[in-house]
Amino acid sequence: MTSIPAHTLNDGTALPGIGLGTWPMNDTQAEQAVRDALQAGYRLVDTATNYRNETGVGRAVASSGVPREEIVVTTKLPGRHHGYEETLASFEESRRRLGLEYVDLYLIHWPNPGVGKYVDSWKAMVKLRQDGLVRSIGVSNFTPEHIGRIEKETGVLPAVNQIELHPLFPQEELRAFHADKGIVTESWSPLGRGSRILDDPTVITVAEALGVTPAQVVLRWHVQLGAVPIPKSADPARQRQNLDVFGFELGPAQMTVIADQVRRRLGGDPEQHEEL
Repeated sequence: MTSIPAHTLNDGTALPGIGLGTWPMNDTQAEQAVRDALQAGYRLVDTATNYRNETGVGRAVASSGVPREEIVVTTKLPGRHHGYEETLASFEESRRRLGLEYVDLYLIHWPNPGVGKYVDSWKAMVKLRQDGLVRSIGVSNFTPEHIGRIEKETGVLPAVNQIELHPLFPQEELRAFHADKGIVTESWSPLGRGSRILDDPTVITVAEALGVTPAQVVLRWHVQLGAVPIPKSADPARQRQNLDVFGFELGPAQMTVIADQVRRRLGGDPEQHEEL
């Protein structure tokens, strides 16, 4: 079984260096995919209220045969539940669907700046952590300005910021901000869904030179940036392949050339996107 290195978060907990994404699986698909992934050696699983598959993820965790304390389960607060009391209630619904006594990592899915309640939600998440219902708290799609505001108003920094990150959108400035603040970067859409990153001739050339697949090259690029990629796959063979990125290294020139492409965002802009 692949040995996965871990990152120590700023609250002292550990986060595996790669995980399994589950969007857009339904409950049945997620249950099978997560069970397969846990058997393959994954120990980080990513879901969200808005993925509508928390029940399936929870069933897989319960039936996997893997000790609960070895698995890091992440879920996320939806925009329609921003607010202090709303966040506490939403979390309880997530916990019920997951069937878990505690959640390992709880994230605010999007800042929804037009609503302006993410600080209230953050205060509720701090309470959930203090009460032992959540091991670590973090955010997703937050900018330095959003993070600066929650730090100023609560004194508590997120342990993680899960952001769009791939060779077409390498997020240098935001990653540098995270490093300065001691925040771990997680990469959603690490393989650039909807793009043709894996068909890029440069990526293919690097993969052939190393005797690995283009997907492994891109995931290794994330790992060497210090980020935690969470690729989605329901195929057991592909899951194992995605996990097998710790036995080779990209050289400095390969790291540079992989991201030397036209820069573009594939998902929503956190300054404007409003998630419900």
